[in-house]
Amino acid sequence: MKLSASVGASSAMLLVGTSTAVSATVADYPVLFGQALRYALAAAILFAVVGRRSQPRIRLTLRDVLLLIALAATGLAGFNLFLVQATRHAGPAMIGTVIGAVPLVLALVGPLMEHRRPAPRTVGAAMVVALGAAVAAGLGSGSPTGLLLSLGALAGEVAFSLLAIPLLPKLGPLRVAAYPAALSVPMLLAAGLALDGAASLRVPTLSQGAAFVYLGAIVTAAAFLLWYDALRRLGADRAGLFAGLVPVGALLTTLVLGIGQAGPADIAGALLVAAGVAAGLRRPRRDEAAPRHPRSRAPELA
Repeated sequence: MKLSASVGASSAMLLVGTSTAVSATVADYPVLFGQALRYALAAAILFAVVGRRSQPRIRLTLRDVLLLIALAATGLAGFNLFLVQATRHAGPAMIGTVIGAVPLVLALVGPLMEHRRPAPRTVGAAMVVALGAAVAAGLGSGSPTGLLLSLGALAGEVAFSLLAIPLLPKLGPLRVAAYPAALSVPMLLAAGLALDGAASLRVPTLSQGAAFVYLGAIVTAAAFLLWYDALRRLGADRAGLFAGLVPVGALLTTLVLGIGQAGPADIAGALLVAAGVAAGLRRPRRDEAAPRHPRSRAPELA
């Protein structure tokens, strides 16, 4: 495991956490149209970087296209749809608690996709991270509908990583970040037209435009690229530990902007997340690391 991958993963999730406070500044703008603007800007930036690096052309297979469409539909467009609807039936605390289970899900499912058993150390660390995220978010209340919608957002967040795993070796993190961002734009525009109507589509104000630029360039283009690079190098189970940093990033942004205070639960949650990440990333003993070797997979699953 490389230190740079850990730094990239933690930076990506902390940046994603800042979106909570920034998104509050565009609350009056139609949500789905706003997300379409955000992803359109991110796609433009990412494809510009692809062109500037003069990367070789890659022919996409039907499987690649279907995976990219599924990633855009679930991890981007679907996640935002579920999240928006969840906020109408549940408080941010409960939603954050449910989505805070991402590290645990990735620790269990990620290794299975790679035909190996989940490492007990990583699963245990993911449980600590998920607990810390729940504590930091606060155990709020909500309706059964809010819970189901929150679970839908959780599924989208998990799909954002798991569907990228088979694409990363061929396409690389830059293209895997760019293609779904572009594909999600027409999906979100269609959903926005269906739910809000064309009359709600309007030019953002100057402050709203600045917020969308930040969300598109930093929270989407930069954070997605950092995350997919770390996912490729660390694996879903270990990279997933850093997803617990999202509520920590939201807390830090709230404090910096002066729109909230850190209570005991916030501090305790942040410490639990840090402890879980440190435990999960600790270099395993030689006998623990052996099953990860490709030649060890067959005996392991026998």
